[in-house]
Amino acid sequence: MAENAPNYAQVHQIKDVKFGYHYLISNAVYLLIVPVLVTMLLHLSTLNIEDLMNHLAMLKSCSIIVFFLTMVYLMSRPRNVYLVDFACYKSHERFMMSKQYMIEKMSDMFDEESLMFQKKILERSGLGDKTYIHNDDNGSSMPFKFSLTSNQYEAKNVIIGAIDDLLTKTTGLKIGDIGIIIVNSSAFNPSPSLCSMIVNHYKLGVNVITYNLAGMGCSAGLISVNLANQLLQGKGNMYALVVSTEIISTAFYLGKQRSKLLPNCLFRMGSSAILLSNRSSDRRCSKYQLMHVVRTHKGADDRAYRCAYQEEDEDGKKGVSLSKDLMAVAGEALKTNITTLGPLVLPMSEQLLFLASLISKKVFKRKMKPYIPDFKMAFEHFCIHAGGRAVLDELQKNLGLPEFLMEPSRMTLYRFGNTSSSSIWYTLAYSEAKGRIKKCDRVWQIGFGSGFKCNSVVWHALRTVDTAKEKNLWTDEIQDFPVHRSNVDA
Repeated sequence: MAENAPNYAQVHQIKDVKFGYHYLISNAVYLLIVPVLVTMLLHLSTLNIEDLMNHLAMLKSCSIIVFFLTMVYLMSRPRNVYLVDFACYKSHERFMMSKQYMIEKMSDMFDEESLMFQKKILERSGLGDKTYIHNDDNGSSMPFKFSLTSNQYEAKNVIIGAIDDLLTKTTGLKIGDIGIIIVNSSAFNPSPSLCSMIVNHYKLGVNVITYNLAGMGCSAGLISVNLANQLLQGKGNMYALVVSTEIISTAFYLGKQRSKLLPNCLFRMGSSAILLSNRSSDRRCSKYQLMHVVRTHKGADDRAYRCAYQEEDEDGKKGVSLSKDLMAVAGEALKTNITTLGPLVLPMSEQLLFLASLISKKVFKRKMKPYIPDFKMAFEHFCIHAGGRAVLDELQKNLGLPEFLMEPSRMTLYRFGNTSSSSIWYTLAYSEAKGRIKKCDRVWQIGFGSGFKCNSVVWHALRTVDTAKEKNLWTDEIQDFPVHRSNVDA
């Protein structure tokens, strides 16, 4: 037994070598610059006044060039964009539906085989018994039989509810100060648009700029952030409101095709509203600063294009098919995305290890697994789209993340289900409610959506979130989480 015992001295030596390597590479620039500066200062100390006067003209010319280049840099760099605050919608208890109650309500709508299939998926979904599903006519009649009026009622409930919560949190803001509104809803896009509904409800001015993004799936929330960022680059002192939602009553499938029954078991009511600003004065009151947006689109590949596809079945009933290739496609999209994101966020030490692995595999044809960069060195928080238990398991495996960093996404799935594009904000709200967001922390939001798309947004925390002063939809029940993993997977 002693022969099989680990050599702890050797383990610590390996850790020390790895730490030394990362420290050396990450601080290489400083280690090179400091000796040069010291040498220059020693040289200047040997010069007399006459020598310095001879160099004065050259110093003036250098100063002018440095000043000019500095001004060019300051004028050409992009505007800083700040996330002032955000809010997530929490539905009324009358919309709460346990898995067992859902099966009971669906018993008259599906044949026995389809019903048992959905029951099996629900049991393995990672969802708890307090998620929300909209009921027609304010909850007074049978659910899952939705009219256009019912869809509009759900849309107004979740969207206006999220915006009202956001306005309550940003007390110094007037709704009329918002100059840009972007709404993303993949399946439900009525006329007038959801943006127009917001303008009408709050009686906004004629100059407000509105965009309605449709059909872009669960990653559309991050696409909306990207669009808002681009618009804010061209306009000074502007606020942008981004609303992410999915009106699930439009997408409930009542047929027999199994690939279309999966969304019934995963998607639930939800919405988020975030306020972005490019005003430099808002930095001191904002929570986060936008650092990077990386978008990956795999739509040119037929397999990726059709892995989440809306179509009619043989009986003419519309639904969204989730193919068996979904997880493989998501993994490929993630790898492409992080190939672009990695150089922007990873320390040089990790980039060199990844490059060495790539050269060994591609150039020297060595049979080896590609080196997966340690993104824990780049981020303190991971807000992964709560698409389903299988999605989270696959990403945890691919990124090598411990359960603690997966906790916000798993608990979001458990408590609220897959709220589509808004789920990454429920996840971030969880971390805030737990008191985990500290000043200078880095947050990585990852979203996946039909098309097929993988999008990343990186935020920098400008301040520590004080749970004693700042409340969100998790606050009243955060002491009940995390739920033990065995209960989640039961």
